[in-house]
Amino acid sequence: MNLPATMRYIACREPGTPEVMHVAEGRVPVPRAGEVLIRVRHAGVNRPDCLQRAGAYAPPAEASPILGLEVAGEIVACGDGVARWRVGDSVCALTPGGGYAEYCTTAADCCLPLPDGLSSCEAASLPENHFTVWNNVVDRGRLAAGETVLVHGGSSGIGLCAIQVAKQLGATVLTTVGSDDKAAFCVGIGADHAFNYRRQDFVAEVKARTGDRGVDLVLDIVGGDYIEKNLRCLALEGRLLLIAFLHGGRVECDWRPIMMKRLTVTGSTLRASPPARKAELARALEARVWPLVARRTIRPVIHATFPLAEAAAAHALMESSTHIGKIMLEVAH
Repeated sequence: MNLPATMRYIACREPGTPEVMHVAEGRVPVPRAGEVLIRVRHAGVNRPDCLQRAGAYAPPAEASPILGLEVAGEIVACGDGVARWRVGDSVCALTPGGGYAEYCTTAADCCLPLPDGLSSCEAASLPENHFTVWNNVVDRGRLAAGETVLVHGGSSGIGLCAIQVAKQLGATVLTTVGSDDKAAFCVGIGADHAFNYRRQDFVAEVKARTGDRGVDLVLDIVGGDYIEKNLRCLALEGRLLLIAFLHGGRVECDWRPIMMKRLTVTGSTLRASPPARKAELARALEARVWPLVARRTIRPVIHATFPLAEAAAAHALMESSTHIGKIMLEVAH
């Protein structure tokens, strides 16, 4: 396949607000051994992209400096040792960076087929959230049927993914959101109870909904002052999963509940996970989640799609927190 030498991508003049992003032209990347090159049709916008743009989240040394952690498109080249995929295959993929571009490389093991019936845009919205949720809620958190989970940020991409996965695992799901409209949406997609944190004390609500027992699992993207509240929400042998710190990572906290209730506190960063771990997650998702997505038992929620050149507007919307679900970039028609 004849490929162009150059491509359009989103660059940042300097760390800062969304306006620092602009369309630039650069070389098309070349896949290394074990990698594929994808002609990108759609890319997902995620909170880590905003942090990287602002200068608060440096990419791994070996990763592309271009923003973008998930894409969908067509494989146009394969590096040495790639066995499963062929040029022309349509895939969605987790990337180490580089998604806000017309062409992107990623590990072949981080590619997945498009679930039956999904558009490129819908498929591109899946990898970052589903890899993260499975890694934390299922593998690290060991959520089991009959347990109860509290998901913070229920109307975010991560939140809506976690709600749906947890329900399919047989859990009772409680969630926090910032408006009554978001609460209604989360209940509509499967949450058993949704609390508007602007006017409800979620600790009191959790106690009331669980008969003072507490929840078995908390998935937290907030951190800061939520950490001590999360410990108060957990039941005996409960697990606190920390995956982001929108309220900051430094907090004064009474840690005694960890001992008194025999709690487990854990966290992870997907981007820095070893390649073998990401490959393991991809296999689990394809076997256990992709069939549910194909049947629309678990469904992607797209809030808005912007052309690649309007990435700044997409980031501004993300940082407003007024959206429900995923924000996407259309890179190619």
